[in-house]
Amino acid sequence: MGENTPSTAAVIDYLRGLHDRITVAVETADGSAHFRRDAWQRPQGGGGESRVLRDGAVFEQAGINFSYVQGKKLPPSATAQRPELAGAAFEATGVSLVIHPRNPYVPTSHANVRYFAALRHGEPAAWWFGGGFDLTPYYGFEEDVVGWHRAAKTACDPFGADVYAKYKRWCDDYFHLKHRQEQRGVGGLFFDDLSEPDFAGAFAFMRSVGDAYAAAYLPIVERRRDWPYGEREREFQLYRRGRYVEFNLLYDRGTVFGLQSGGRVESILMSLPPLVRWEYDYRPEPESPEARLYSDFLRPRDWLGESD
Repeated sequence: MGENTPSTAAVIDYLRGLHDRITVAVETADGSAHFRRDAWQRPQGGGGESRVLRDGAVFEQAGINFSYVQGKKLPPSATAQRPELAGAAFEATGVSLVIHPRNPYVPTSHANVRYFAALRHGEPAAWWFGGGFDLTPYYGFEEDVVGWHRAAKTACDPFGADVYAKYKRWCDDYFHLKHRQEQRGVGGLFFDDLSEPDFAGAFAFMRSVGDAYAAAYLPIVERRRDWPYGEREREFQLYRRGRYVEFNLLYDRGTVFGLQSGGRVESILMSLPPLVRWEYDYRPEPESPEARLYSDFLRPRDWLGESD
């Protein structure tokens, strides 16, 4: 079997290793708590392992999930853009993670890399990769956001001069709360339906994105983890976490696919923060750090171009 022959086994091997490496990196950064490991089997086929860290010194909750699932019929969310695959069997594997820090000055982060194959008569009729990573600050620091986007661009550059700009724009478009008319955060990368130039090339790109995440995020954690904060900052963090919940339950493709395909609910919803609040008609004080998040950070920007 050549490297351009689609190989689910090769993808699973990489993803299991990534799952382990990020687990170790997050535990080391926290320095106190450890992940609870919860292996599970899916009755319809496949399984995975969910790892959840709670009440750490740095991370209030972190979830890292590996899954490999099979099914006899693609759910509607997977065929909306590919109606010709309706009725096909499928297999899907991926690593997905969300980290909710305790300190409001440390941003929440999310990453996901995945592979999907639609099957007819046991052979791949179509396959594609997807994934990305994005950052959701509660208090904005340009240094953090520029560093995040530099890491994203470095992951993309070996694959073409326009790749970062394309997937950065897609991330901005994807993580947009239509009902609020605002961005969820400051973006990063988002890609989906990637099957070009071939299996080896698409797989290499997915690995580059997966490998870049921890090195992009953990320096921000280290920089902000000990910043002093009070009740005001904590209340604003919990309020903004509400936007995270709204997006994941209303728009997120992975959440919708998981629920439609009969996935494990605890694993699907582990991305949600442990504490959150809503407030009717909240408006930040003018010229406050909270107002600056909305005016300066929660809008698509050319972060790297502006910093040159």
